[in-house]
Order: sequence, then structure tokens, then C-alpha cells
Amino acid sequence: MRRILTATVGPDDAGQRLDKFLAAPSRLGSRARVKPGQRYAVHLPEPRPATPQPEPRPLDIVYEDEHLLVLDKPAGLVVHPAPGHARGTLVNALLAHCGPSLSGIGGVLRPGIVHRLDKDVSGLLVVAKHDRAHVGLAAQFSVHRIERAYEAITWGVPPRPRGSIDRPIGRHPRDRKRMAALEAGKRALTHYRVLEAFGALAARLEVTLATGRTHQIRVHLATLGLGIIGDPVYRPRRRPPISEGLRRHVAGFGRIALHAFRLGFEHPITGERLRFERAPPASFQELCARLRAEVADSSFVNHTCGRSNA
Repeated sequence: MRRILTATVGPDDAGQRLDKFLAAPSRLGSRARVKPGQRYAVHLPEPRPATPQPEPRPLDIVYEDEHLLVLDKPAGLVVHPAPGHARGTLVNALLAHCGPSLSGIGGVLRPGIVHRLDKDVSGLLVVAKHDRAHVGLAAQFSVHRIERAYEAITWGVPPRPRGSIDRPIGRHPRDRKRMAALEAGKRALTHYRVLEAFGALAARLEVTLATGRTHQIRVHLATLGLGIIGDPVYRPRRRPPISEGLRRHVAGFGRIALHAFRLGFEHPITGERLRFERAPPASFQELCARLRAEVADSSFVNHTCGRSNA
């Protein structure tokens, strides 16, 4: 049953911000100002389990043994519980699949999680089934010995067919939910190669990470004036005009056009070098086809670079 706490504003509390008034022992709230005599009721949510609970769901497992597993995470799936996503995460599904043996090094809410992908990014992830495997994998991530390659579809085309972006990344000084290229940030190095250019409108890129900073690909591509299609956060300031048909297609895409298609590492127990690839979902090919049609209709020049499928 939900509990309800009430608090009445006294003369000494007048003029306080509501969040500070309610944040006094056992009170919570917003930033509105309070007035004497006002009475507030706080509805407390039902208590939830302190640890994630197993929730069976299909997993696209690429490789599995008694030490680890590699899976292809779909877009839309949150990796671990967080505010607003207490259930329905990859961790909940892993607990159902692996049981309680998952590595606990990542903490109570992140059993087995060595690295992560953003909710609306798809692709390959490795999960540790026990602490020894976790330590071995985490060590490879820390010294940048993990091979990671992504396919991205961007608004705009890079200035060169291939290149590197070596810019430090840190927390955005005004928006704590974003990252930014900052001299005071941590070193970040990204390599890219143009696979296909859709005139000057868009491009399909292969992007490899030499480091692993939060939002690294999205931030680094933004420094080139590129925005990944479907990304609501790091959008380019300018974008060429597009047809209504393409606009509707992009609006219905429903995700960020970023997919982790390659993952390579040394097995933390056996030492064997493992390397996995998984092509982006069909929606990527459909988006590329729509971009080609847009370019053809606009009399742009279309050319292909490198391989045809990631």
C-alpha cells in the first residue's frame, strides 16, 4: 500500500523553495515557493526490490561458454537498471538466463556488465559470468585492447574518405546529461572510414574506437559537423533540406543509426583471441536505400567507398 506523508508550511518556512522545504527530514518536492498555511501531500511509491529480478526474454546470443557470453543487443533495450528503468533491462534478462552466478564486480545493479551500449544503439556486447572473467575483460578495456567497430549513418559527409579524431572528451559544462569535446577532458581517439556517401546529404561510416569514452562516437562526429541520424541529443546545427517522404522515414526510424558490428578480445580464461561480427538490422539497409533514392531525385552524385556490407 502506498504511504502518504503530509507537511504544513509554518511561519518560519515562508518563502523557502518547495524542494528545500520538503527536503527537510522526510520531505521531497519541487522548486516552487511555499507560503504559510499551505499543506502538501507526498505520495510515496510502492517499495521495490533492492536488487534486479530475473525476467525471461529472448536473447540473441552469438557466443557462450561457462565464463562469458556475447550477444547482439537490440535498440530500445536498456543495459542495466537505472532511474526510470527499474525493470525490463538486459540485466533482468541475463539473470533469468544465467542465474545468480553473474559477476558482481559491476555492483548490485550491473551484474556481469563489463561495458555498455546506449539504449537506442544496437550491437555486440560481452558479459562476464563470474568475477575472474570480469577482471580479465575489464583489464583489456582499461588498456584499450578490445577491438570495437561500429556502423553509423550520419547527416553530412566527412571532409576526407578516412581520418582520425583525437579530441579529449568530458562532461558538458552546462548540460550534465551530455558530453563535449573539452581540453580538460580525458583523451579520446576515434578512427572513421566512409563506406558510402549519399551526395552531400549523408554518409555511411565505419567507426573504430581506440578509447572508450561516454558518447565518444557521437561527440567526435559532431566536431566534424556530422550528426548520427536519429540522435536527438547531438544534432547538427544545419541539415540540407529533405523531401517529406524522407522526413517521414527518418521520423519512423525510431532509433539512433549506430550499430556495434564488430567485437574482438582475448578470452579472459583461455587466452584465445575471439572476434565476432554481426551486421546492422535490416532497417539500416532500408534507410540507406531511402537516402540513395533521395540523392537520385535531387540529382546529387552518389558513390561507394569500401565494403558494401558491415
